[in-house]
Amino acid sequence: MSAATQERMPALYLSHGAPPLADDPVWPGELAAWSAGLPRPRAILMISAHWEEAPLAIGATETVPLVYDFWGFPEHYYRVTYDAPGAPELAESVRKLLRAPGVPVQDVPDRGLDHGAYVPLVEMYPAADIPVLQVSMPTLDPVRLMEIGRRLAPLRDEGVLVVGSGFFTHNLAALRQGGIPAWSAEFDDWGRRALEARDVDALLDFTRKSPAGSSPTRAPSTSPAVRDHGRGRRDR
Repeated sequence: MSAATQERMPALYLSHGAPPLADDPVWPGELAAWSAGLPRPRAILMISAHWEEAPLAIGATETVPLVYDFWGFPEHYYRVTYDAPGAPELAESVRKLLRAPGVPVQDVPDRGLDHGAYVPLVEMYPAADIPVLQVSMPTLDPVRLMEIGRRLAPLRDEGVLVVGSGFFTHNLAALRQGGIPAWSAEFDDWGRRALEARDVDALLDFTRKSPAGSSPTRAPSTSPAVRDHGRGRRDR
């Protein structure tokens, strides 16, 4: 993937939610409008909070079955397909950018897209005609994830849309209680302000510096946001 595009692609972070969000009256339209306003990518690199594996793993580079990594939902959610082409050239670029002494990269050729990847892509690029590659999160350490994002940033100049998919806060027990927990609203507000101010130090130390850092949530859902912020740092 050596040819550069005239317009640099952004790095996105989005909340993918559960498969039923595809039936939400608002969310699919918002994603579709978002993608429609972007330059058409040559390829898409997905990082989902639902794939933690070390060392960093590169998923399938050809079309393989999806990973239905959820349980207890109606049957029709397990019949969703997304037969996007693989992205072997993008995989090779990722290997070159990330490999360094003591930083191994592995291949998992039968690992398809999980719901954190394909659920939003179905809404954003329903034709499934853009090559897609998913890679794992090898760590939950924000500093290490930021560095991975920095190393992958040059892909944006090659027409690659980089997407981190998670949830800004994630606690299913609180969701079942109904309403918006105060800690969630506080964290959302803090995170918005930290991102707008480009306060990287605060973001990397969110467990201590955010007002709800000790809330009953889990880091993987937020981690793709940190990794994506690393990809965007070259804009400063």
